[in-house]
Amino acid sequence: MLDEAEKAGRQPRVIQVYREDHAALRRELTQGLMQAQAHCSPKFLYDALGSRLFEAITELPEYYPTRAEAALFAAHGQEIAQALPKGATFLDLGAGNCNKAAALFGQFEPARYVAIDISVRFLQDALQCLQRQHPGMEMWGLGVDFSGGVVLPAPIEQAAAGPRLWFYPGSSIGNFTPDAALDFLRSVRQACGPDKGSGLLIGVDLVKDTPTLEAAYDDALGVTAAFNLNLLLHLNRLLQANFHLPEWRHRAHYDPVQQRIEMHLQARDALTVQWRDESGQPRQRFMQAGQTLHTENSYKWTVHGFSDLLQQAGFGSQRHWTDEAQAFAVFWARAQ
Repeated sequence: MLDEAEKAGRQPRVIQVYREDHAALRRELTQGLMQAQAHCSPKFLYDALGSRLFEAITELPEYYPTRAEAALFAAHGQEIAQALPKGATFLDLGAGNCNKAAALFGQFEPARYVAIDISVRFLQDALQCLQRQHPGMEMWGLGVDFSGGVVLPAPIEQAAAGPRLWFYPGSSIGNFTPDAALDFLRSVRQACGPDKGSGLLIGVDLVKDTPTLEAAYDDALGVTAAFNLNLLLHLNRLLQANFHLPEWRHRAHYDPVQQRIEMHLQARDALTVQWRDESGQPRQRFMQAGQTLHTENSYKWTVHGFSDLLQQAGFGSQRHWTDEAQAFAVFWARAQ
């Protein structure tokens, strides 16, 4: 049991697993740029400026998911909390500034908090501030790219005894293809550990009308366009490339067959992009006017479809809640 002096001096413990491998990044990006449909992973949207632009997007009137999720927790927070294990280790996937998780500490009553994000430097300041607000809570930061699956390092695995509450808010599961989402959810199910009270609390953006979806990803103010175009600046740094922003435009459209929003950067005129690959060798790609670089998918789900996905991933009993407009859902799925 910590006394008050020990609590006041408590510091978050941070583990950095992800190390940027410049050669691997250049190889991955080169492979994507050379495909018939040029593409790159949406993780490259989130450099320092991209992360700030995304926070601005969440404030836009067109971007409903953040408000819908907040309204859902405001309306059903107590009911959700009653379904969750008390005294759990709260594992926050894609924690960012930690605000979403921190707002739920009072209702969820976790024993410890683990903030997980690819950028541990981004987490450190947020965790320091959060630790001062909650000196009695054990806190960890984990810098890892979890897009390929969830694995806890030994120190956190050992600390996270008892039930585990995995938390994946927002609509980030939509960035995975359905097959990749299934693989990811299976890894989370495995990482729930042996405690029968463990499980996953996850936000899911639901299928809705095309105009609402497309406006959310192509706002009138142009913030999402800036977010997407900033990717090219990031690629210029990573690849020593020569992307020139005025030569590209942001495009977003909804594919009702695949139930996904697609974001693209479209060449305004014919152009040639040049860069250096993982060996430092010069590479280039000619783009005709109208050709695109595919930057992100955001799959939308029905309640029934996502419930089936959780079952396929090996989760047991489920509950879900939706906002008043049926725009967004939060699922609680027990590991056993």
